[in-house]
Amino acid sequence: MNISLPDRTSAAAPRHSGGRVSLLALGTFAVGTDAFVVAGFLPRMADELGVSEAAAGYSVTVFAICYAVFSPLLATATATVPRRRLLVAALVVLGLANVGTALAPTFAILMATRVLAALGAAAYTPNAGAVASSLVSVERRGRALALVVSGLTVATAIGVPLGNLASRIMGWRTALGLVALLCLLVGVGLAVRLPRLASGTRTPLATRLGVLRNLDVQAILPVTVLGMAAAYTAYAYAIPAFDAVGVSPDATQWMLFLYGVGAVAGAQSSGKLTDRFGGTRVLITGYAVMTCTLAAFGSLSLAGIALPGLVGILAFTWGASSWCQTPPQQHRLIAAAPDEAPLVIALNSSGIYIGIALGTFIGGLAGSGNATWIFYSGAVIAVLAAIFLISTSRATANDRKGIR
Repeated sequence: MNISLPDRTSAAAPRHSGGRVSLLALGTFAVGTDAFVVAGFLPRMADELGVSEAAAGYSVTVFAICYAVFSPLLATATATVPRRRLLVAALVVLGLANVGTALAPTFAILMATRVLAALGAAAYTPNAGAVASSLVSVERRGRALALVVSGLTVATAIGVPLGNLASRIMGWRTALGLVALLCLLVGVGLAVRLPRLASGTRTPLATRLGVLRNLDVQAILPVTVLGMAAAYTAYAYAIPAFDAVGVSPDATQWMLFLYGVGAVAGAQSSGKLTDRFGGTRVLITGYAVMTCTLAAFGSLSLAGIALPGLVGILAFTWGASSWCQTPPQQHRLIAAAPDEAPLVIALNSSGIYIGIALGTFIGGLAGSGNATWIFYSGAVIAVLAAIFLISTSRATANDRKGIR
């Protein structure tokens, strides 16, 4: 998923491009909301379509797997497509896919529309970041990228809770219709506001993925998969999971909001902490917090104790420990392959979605018997992620020093 930046120099970048970058960020907000909004109305959707909650949760799994698989394929196939046309087309596909999901009469059709939605999302997100960085001067490029990526995090903070609220007021199908409308409106805005931008150069997929032969990259990427799997064992099943710790379905939106606030705080603070203490230390701390948080959730569920205040704190730390992972992992990958920075960051994004798919699948299996085990399974995976991180970080450090 190595995205070539459009051929613009900082001198040619428009002076007043903040509105365009914000519009691109609104698009990533729509993508993020679409990816995770199902968590806000899973039981209603499952009941109406006549499937179990675990099966309905697999719609998130399918979306995540398809996103991870199609991202590098689409990056190769669409390399020569002009960026404005590609971004608009991706949002149109995403919007139409959400219309299809909202109108789906059966679960099989709904799953097919989630595959289509993943195609649109996989084409949009990496290109939105590349285009944003080309619209500003070099010294503002980092801020532009941060703004676009923040759309995904903000979607976790407010998009999913708003989706939960909309589904309770108007129904889950209408909530998805609103997501579709947002995608289409942003697409229209980009068609009007974005300038003509050059396409990238076509590079064979095998060349793009050649960086996977780097032993350090091989050791780092599985940490992303394991960490996100731990974080997302319970997220798609948030309503039954929170119900197991004494939070009613109507109050779940507030817990999702606290999770989102924690996600924003974790993502923002971990970058600074990584610069100061290093990525490995930040990740180990994050996995320790995640393990304790998920184990505490499981213990509350097992004991049948309802402590809403404590659950709110745990929701915050769950979100913070889940989303503190990305900055240090990107930092570690760039250090391992500095000449392939765009590609390894893109591969890390694929790893994130593979982890989400794996975690959602495991959570569905664990939760089919008792919601308590959703939390405990996540805690176990977080421990495995920490163990793998510690063992491989020592090995890669020794390799760089020439020690075998």
